[in-house]
Amino acid sequence: MSTPTDRPQPMLAVEGLVVKYGARTAVDGVGFAIGRGEIVGLLGPNGAGKTTTLSVIEGLRAPHAGTVTVDGVDALRHPIDARARMGVQLQSSGFQPELSIEQLLRLYAGLYGVRMSHREALDALNDTGLERESGKRLKNLSGGQQQRFSLLIASIHNPLLLLLDEPTSGLDPQSRRSLWQRIENSRRGGGSILLTTHSMEEAQAVCDRIVIIDHGKLVATGSPAELIATHRDDPRVLALAHGEPTLEDVFIALTGSDLRD
Repeated sequence: MSTPTDRPQPMLAVEGLVVKYGARTAVDGVGFAIGRGEIVGLLGPNGAGKTTTLSVIEGLRAPHAGTVTVDGVDALRHPIDARARMGVQLQSSGFQPELSIEQLLRLYAGLYGVRMSHREALDALNDTGLERESGKRLKNLSGGQQQRFSLLIASIHNPLLLLLDEPTSGLDPQSRRSLWQRIENSRRGGGSILLTTHSMEEAQAVCDRIVIIDHGKLVATGSPAELIATHRDDPRVLALAHGEPTLEDVFIALTGSDLRD
């Protein structure tokens, strides 16, 4: 018989998180955990508190209350140790514009303590279909190529936890499926992943479990199939569904149909 101490330690544990902007509470008591080798989608309408929650996990913002642990490390008390265990997807604007993507790759590898030769850099770029672009600047790549490069940078040091903020936003179907496969490959390599997305198709295809927040509060959590099964007979879901209920029907039923800025 197992005891609480026998249970595997989660890769990420967020408990009682509270973040305020003046009089407004952006995150209000949110808590969830990610197991080792698990892909979790953090979903919510615009302004729900997703980005603020990610910012706290990344160590970019201090919460007013709550705790964050990464691989057992208190991320609020020991942010450097926690960040060493993470990989964070950077937007293209976060990279040095004057450098080629090979130079960027070797620079960020060095910042993560990974030695990388010219040949090793080309091999890594080749694995993501970017070897022929090695001399180009990031701004001269297509959107799909930029996203693949950002994911490569985030995972170059084989982090225990990957944080991805809308990793496939604006991509065509081929590029999106390619990135889904790379995310799955990272999980198979032993990593855990927390991603945000507005695509219910993506959440259902990629994520083992979903965490839905709205107005800063936790609304629901479970696998995509569990969420659909739990809420399929909800009158709000039935009013939205055209045929079999979908994850999108459940999401809108739980968070409302009003447009958000």
